Order: sequence, then structure tokens, then C-alpha cells
Amino acid sequence: MTDSPGHAWAGRFDAPPTAALDAINRSVGFDIRLWREDIAGSRAHATMLHGIGVLDASELEAIQRGLDDVTAELEAGTFEVKDIDEDVHMAVERRLTEIVGAPGQKLHTGRSRNDQVATDVRLFVRDACVATVRRIERVIGTLIPLMDAHAADPLPAYTHLQRGMPTTLGHHIGAWIEMLLRDIDRFGDARRRANVSPLGSGACVGSSFPLDRAATASALGFDGYTANSLDGVSDRDFVLDVLYAASVAMTHMSRIGEELVLWSSHEFGFVRLGDAVTTGSSMMPNKKNPDGAELLRGKAGRVYGDLIGLLTSLKGLPLTYNKDMQEDKEPLFDAFDTVTLALDMAVAMFSDITFDTARMRAACVGHVNATDLCEALVRAGEPLRTAHHQTGRLVAEAVAEGVELEHLPVDRVKAIAPYATPEMLAGLSLDAILASKSLDGGTAPDTVRAAARDLPGRVTAAVGRALGAA
Repeated sequence: MTDSPGHAWAGRFDAPPTAALDAINRSVGFDIRLWREDIAGSRAHATMLHGIGVLDASELEAIQRGLDDVTAELEAGTFEVKDIDEDVHMAVERRLTEIVGAPGQKLHTGRSRNDQVATDVRLFVRDACVATVRRIERVIGTLIPLMDAHAADPLPAYTHLQRGMPTTLGHHIGAWIEMLLRDIDRFGDARRRANVSPLGSGACVGSSFPLDRAATASALGFDGYTANSLDGVSDRDFVLDVLYAASVAMTHMSRIGEELVLWSSHEFGFVRLGDAVTTGSSMMPNKKNPDGAELLRGKAGRVYGDLIGLLTSLKGLPLTYNKDMQEDKEPLFDAFDTVTLALDMAVAMFSDITFDTARMRAACVGHVNATDLCEALVRAGEPLRTAHHQTGRLVAEAVAEGVELEHLPVDRVKAIAPYATPEMLAGLSLDAILASKSLDGGTAPDTVRAAARDLPGRVTAAVGRALGAA
């Protein structure tokens, strides 16, 4: 049997792990990213151990000083990961013990890597949610002025990618903002569910030491601690929550990106993206490609894969901890990195964008006022289904004549829709139609301006709910 300290669990074994097991088992290559969280958890645990009499004052002081030294090495990039370091937890503990000696060997008392890693990941998720909410807030901050500035600029509203009714560019931008406000809520919910301390769950059944779980939870800023030790070490729902929030956020980024791709094409010509957020072609010198917008769309699939991959890893696991759970970190890190990049790209694009409002107004043709004529007939006394049928026949007449509805001769219109009047046709002008949609949430320019004025307060409230005391 080996006399070398080896791995932390080596005492039970007569031989070291094979190279293949060591390679597949080691996570330090990616979970070293959790070193800040790991050291924070170790500080709180050490202070608690002193409080219950496991560590004396000098041992606590040595551990805290040693953790200062480990932190300095990691920040400076001089920390050396050794072959024996299976994960970030053992790397930090190994180096701490090298620095301070025996006190470092007592730090793990009453703690398992199972509750340690669960704590570290929860701390990471909590802080990453805060950072993501702040980034979403910045995206919205670039959109609100655009919404207000374009509150009265007409734009076709599409269904099935066919022109349906007129709206305004400001109202359309407001729809993007509503998506992002929901994203703030989702990341806030994910943060809240993550903000519970599993420390004290031990390997799976707690500890015989009188650990003060409330003290470590409070020291780390958690709202409380987990109620069941088995669940405490095996729960990764909070990671799924944040991957779902990231997936929905990337769905929104993808949808916005797709519209910018379409709108920047010559076929639409609604928007010009700045030179700093577009690329050229290595062969075609005329090209100006919306690569940033395309990658908002393209990166979404990557984050979906992160969510589906972890769901698949977790779906068959019995209680409690299983090594499969090591597979939570790479998709978690990747999803946050990808969302961060996408949100930063969105800020850059919306800070360097020009809308061709004349082209948008010119696109508001193709009988997009037909619904308004139908509603005018209903207000005049015609039943809705009759008015709908009559308006459909009038559209067919206008298509055959190659004109818009309001340019059909009044007598031709009345022959199909007896309740029609010259005033109805005059009321089909684009600006009149827009102004009529003054219901809350509607597309009337004054309504859109009022919504834009309300948004800073709504954003502040949403961020406040999401972050609480963060």
C-alpha cells in the first residue's frame, strides 16, 4: 500500500488510478474557474469550525492567511496545478497545506467535496445571474431611446412574414424590450433558487460535528440552507434553471438577430448596421455582412445544447451525488460565456444602427389597412363576419386594379359594402390608422411614447426584484 499522501482518498487503495481514469476523472482543468467561490466557502467554513471549537484561534489565523496567499497566487497566475490535483477543491487545499502545514489538514473537517462543490456552483450561479441581469439592463438602455425616437415612424407589422397591419418602429422595438424584461425576471428567479447553502450536508447525510449551518450560510450571503442533506448534495435543478433562462434569453437574441439580418438585406432595406459591427467578404468587395446579428442567431443552438446535455446527464441519476454531476460545469460556464458575448454584441449593434424610416413607411402598402376598413364597417352597423367578407372582396378588387383600398372609387366600394362612406376611405391613411390604436399596449405614437417614458421605472423595478439585496 502506498505511503504517499496521493489523492485525498488514497488510503483505501493499493494502487494509483490508471491514466485513463485519472484523465476522465480530473476536473481541475475547467473547475479551477471556481477558485474564488471555493476560497470564499473555505473561509466561511474555517470561521465556523473555530466557532464550534474545532479550530483554535491560531489555526484559524493560519488558514485565513494561507488562503490569502493562495488567492494572491491564483490572481497573479503563478498558482501551479499539480498532477495530484483532481479538482479545484483539492488543488486549493493541497496548496494551503503546503503553506500553513497542519492547520490546512483540518480545514475539511465536517465537509465533503460533495457539499463543497454544490456550494461553489451555487455561488457562481448567483453572481453570474447578477452580472447577466446587469448586461440585459444595458441592452434595454440602448433600446429605450430608439423606441422613443421612432414612436411615430410607420413599419409594417408582419404575421407569417407577410405584411399584416401598420405599426411603428418604436412599438416594434418595445416588443424586443418586453422580451428582455422577462429575461431579467427569469435570471432573477434562477438566482433566488440558487441562493441556498448546502454546506453541512457533508457527503450525503450531514455530519456528527455540531456544524453551524446558519453561520456559514449567512457568511456567504445565502438566504438560508438546504433542508435535506441528500438533496443538498445532489440537487442541480438550479443549474438547469439558469441554463433554461440562458436558453430563453438566447431565443430572444436569435429572434432579434434574425430580424436585423432580414431588415439589413437589400430586399428589406430597413436598417443599416455600422461598419464596426459588420464584416466584409474575402472575395466580394461589395459585401457588408451582418455577422454579429447572424451569430446572435447561431449561438442560440449552442446554449440549447448546454441545457439538453445536462438534462440528459441528470435524468437517470439515483440519490445522492454521482460523478456524472461533474458534467454540470462546462455547460454552465459555456452558457454564461455565450450569453455574455451575445448581450455585449447586442449593445454594440444598437449603439451603431441607422433605420431607414422612409423605406419602412413606403413598405406599409399591400392593403395593410384592410382590417381598419372592416372595423369601420362594423362600427357603422355591419356584422363582423359580413364586414370581413365584404372587405376581402374589396381587397380582391384593389389587387385586380393595382391600387390601394382607399383609392378604389366610392361607388365601387359601396356596391360591395353598402355601409361604406367617403369618410371611411379617407380614414384609411397610414397616420390615422396608427393614431387610432391608442389602447394601452397599442401602437399609437402617443401610446408608444408613454410606454417608453414608463420603461426606465419598469426596468429598475424588474432589476430590483431580480437582484434583491445583491
